[in-house]
Amino acid sequence: MTNFALIGVAGYIAPKHMKAIFDIGGNLLAALDKNDSVGILDSYFTQTQFFTEFERFDRFIEKCQREKKSTIDYISICSPNYLHDSHIRFALKNGTHAICEKPLVLNPHNLIPLKKVERDTGKKIFCILQLRLYPSIIQLKKDVDQALKLNPNKVFDIDLTYLTSRGPWYFTSWKGDVSKSGGITTNIGVHFFDMLIWIFGPVQNSEVHILNKDTGAGFLQLKHANVKWFLSIKSDYLSKKSTFRSIVVDKKEIEFSKGFEDLHTKSYQEILNGDGFGLDDVSESIELVSNIRNSPMIKDPEKRHSFCSKVDHD
Repeated sequence: MTNFALIGVAGYIAPKHMKAIFDIGGNLLAALDKNDSVGILDSYFTQTQFFTEFERFDRFIEKCQREKKSTIDYISICSPNYLHDSHIRFALKNGTHAICEKPLVLNPHNLIPLKKVERDTGKKIFCILQLRLYPSIIQLKKDVDQALKLNPNKVFDIDLTYLTSRGPWYFTSWKGDVSKSGGITTNIGVHFFDMLIWIFGPVQNSEVHILNKDTGAGFLQLKHANVKWFLSIKSDYLSKKSTFRSIVVDKKEIEFSKGFEDLHTKSYQEILNGDGFGLDDVSESIELVSNIRNSPMIKDPEKRHSFCSKVDHD
């Protein structure tokens, strides 16, 4: 049986990791969170040792690794974005691999030292990039690859829209602090940008048209795509649904609304099978969201996403 520990067990995304560990037949030996509202643990693992203090969690992990009776193989990291770098280091230096939620880190310069930690410890860092495992996205990549074989210079026109409602709690939590979350485009957008780069090639140019606490919009020129993108957590932009995802490629809508429930399980299965996504896979998207975060906003009516008019009318 593969043994896990989990940092950030009270967070929003942690249940997906617990379910994934359960689904693959793993065992969750220990969990850490400063908040103690973690009753959901009992839905998956009733014997997990839970800690609210890092020092006691650290001692437990060190004891497991030293005594080798229940050696921990992976530490899953669901902590706030700005702590990922530190918690990844903690995992590897304690002799475990790390499985980290997106974004792996906030800044591209953090990736270079992590590569050194991998080399020094012999352990690996994996990031959850679940959209690369979504069936219609896999099919889209196959279709694009086939089209590029026929016409290597083809450039696709894409509209990417992602709306998901978040209440006032979001801005009170660490997610509302750009220094801790990376802001809206990093926190909810990085895996969409990763998916686009994976399919359509590296970034050639980037424009930012809107960037505030709840909405981001801009234009990306990729090697094989021109992308108008719009991301928001503002409920006013949604109708009856709590979430709206849309990718339109050359005026053709890609089905993108259902089937997200098991993608973390698929991610864990890939990692245990010897695959998974590592530091090199995330580097371009991390660099892009960092550049977006630090770019000036410009007005470019020809390249704006149509949803930008919603912000103009606020």
